[in-house]
Amino acid sequence: MDSATFHVLASTHQQAWAPMTRPDIVTPGSCPSRRSLPVFRPQDLRVSNSRRTSRHLQFVRCSMRTGVNSNSPRNKNPAVEVDPASKTRRLAGGPPPDRATTSTSSRGLVLDLGPVDSWDCAEIGSPVVKRYIGDNEERWYMWYHGRSISEEGTDRDLIGLATSSNGIHWSRGEGRVIRSCGDAGMVMECRDNWWAFDTESIRPSELVVMSSPMYSSVYWLYYTGYSSDEVDFRVESTSLPLSNPVRSLLGEERKILRSLPGLACSQDGRHWARIEGDHHSGALLDVGSGNEWDSLFIAGAQVVMHSSDDLRMYYHSFDREKGRYAVGFARSRDGIRWVKCGKITMGGGLSSSFDELGVKNARVVRNAGDGTYLMAYEAVAADGRTSIAMAASEDGLRNWRRLQEGPALEASATDGWDNWAVGSPCLVPMEGQEDKWRMYYAGIGLGGRTGIGMAISEGSDARSFRRWSGISL
Repeated sequence: MDSATFHVLASTHQQAWAPMTRPDIVTPGSCPSRRSLPVFRPQDLRVSNSRRTSRHLQFVRCSMRTGVNSNSPRNKNPAVEVDPASKTRRLAGGPPPDRATTSTSSRGLVLDLGPVDSWDCAEIGSPVVKRYIGDNEERWYMWYHGRSISEEGTDRDLIGLATSSNGIHWSRGEGRVIRSCGDAGMVMECRDNWWAFDTESIRPSELVVMSSPMYSSVYWLYYTGYSSDEVDFRVESTSLPLSNPVRSLLGEERKILRSLPGLACSQDGRHWARIEGDHHSGALLDVGSGNEWDSLFIAGAQVVMHSSDDLRMYYHSFDREKGRYAVGFARSRDGIRWVKCGKITMGGGLSSSFDELGVKNARVVRNAGDGTYLMAYEAVAADGRTSIAMAASEDGLRNWRRLQEGPALEASATDGWDNWAVGSPCLVPMEGQEDKWRMYYAGIGLGGRTGIGMAISEGSDARSFRRWSGISL
């Protein structure tokens, strides 16, 4: 087998796709520039039938490092490596010195805005956090979106990476360009192809590790891409000025850009090659037709691997008929071709309730102990303020039940950095610790300033979370 060819084992396809071109392999040693990476299409991925007894979706021949099985959340040898010599800036569990806040107002804050003129100086959010445990250390990685204020007036969201040894104190890159495989910083930009779905903004949704028992990991990043197509509509049931993407800075011009889910792959978590979906724009799914509930946009597409040939995608849209945000799901056998399965109903949405305008940005994890599913989601109130609530399901499909009648985490007190809204939750299980779950989230202050925070569960009870205070962790 040519070492420069990706092979995917998928039980549902028997034909072989011949690559259109010989794809370049991104190796931790080479780290080519982002602009030199090819765009992969499904036909660039070859389906191998040499091991028909295998039903595991996995990449092979992608690295020289052996003995890695990254399907386990306790991967001892992740391909994403921290270079001690890399030039990253340490953010010690809160804002940088030039933006110091009181201990009360910064409670829970673990990543603040970047320095002036950096790629993420105006807004950050959408945290996707992964933890890897080795024999003598643990490593944490956070992919998130950031935005700067450019002289041209553009305000595109880009994707960056921060690293940590404990999930609390994070290092971020000083510049806009990743120069080595150990650097942190901005790692993925928008495309400039006029036909693409992700020309205006991109935000990370989920990172899934695909691997072979014999070779190192390949990271699949599911993300939301925004195009320049604007959706113009009015909802009579609410006076809330809707926007997509949701902008945090109050008073900004509100508009709804068409968004769709996309996929990119990487061997080091820093240099990404897009995988083209079946949609003409390169997206994995299209919006619904006519009056379907997801006809406006598809956003926040998070993927959970139920089994080797059953992947579930949870995403949200705005149901114009109901006048509410809603979450739906799709299923796939290979992670690239998806079939929509409908909308999830969880109750709620009563007048004056914390989720009167629906739910969005669902993040689902599977409980390793009993195989059940836990969902953290963003609840939208009538005034647009968001909080985070929890739901559970036996099968992870349509049968979801809310764990409580109120939010598990809401905006902080008056002097808190996140005293306007919280959302975009990301759950990380903490095996063997008293605090079973960590929840990373995006917070917004009354002045529109954003940051990324972290809260911990009260033991194994996922109904309530408290912001990290630096005492028990």
